[in-house]
Amino acid sequence: MNRLKILDLPPAGLKLVERQYLRDARGFFSRLFCARQLAECGWTKPVAQINHTLTRQRGTVRGLHFQHPPHAEMKLVQCLRGTVWDVAVDLRAGSPTFLHWHAALLSAENGHALLIPEGFAHGFQALDDDVELLYLHSAEYAPAFEDGLNADDKRLGIDWPLPIAGQSDKDATRPMLPDDFGGIQP
Repeated sequence: MNRLKILDLPPAGLKLVERQYLRDARGFFSRLFCARQLAECGWTKPVAQINHTLTRQRGTVRGLHFQHPPHAEMKLVQCLRGTVWDVAVDLRAGSPTFLHWHAALLSAENGHALLIPEGFAHGFQALDDDVELLYLHSAEYAPAFEDGLNADDKRLGIDWPLPIAGQSDKDATRPMLPDDFGGIQP
């Protein structure tokens, strides 16, 4: 039985994962990951790393992060507490949706997750205090291949729902995209 409903989003390859909750007097049960179902969406590698974040302050932006090949990664991101505005940006060279972004509301209440393919940058804004996210990664973190985009880059034009209240120094000082940025090659 399929416990995950997977919906296509723009840009191509980005997916919204809706979880089916089985509820009773004890609480609920939901499936976080199903290799067979997610393989149909392109997740064919094992889960290499699982990360858990806590973001204390509403308005904080984390990201926009990605890894260059050969350490490019898929991510499956779910909000465990609070609500976030989760953003994915298409960085795939030659993609018809190059530099387009899509955002989804992820919350503990709706149980949705975002399945982000390789070649996308990912970030989020906390819409509540004390937000927790769980990330499943198809590749381990490789510091030499890590990169990111500036969340305020006018070329991206991301319409954050709240004023940015905080960022890491690294994220806040990332340069704007140069005019000749051609994307990530697979």
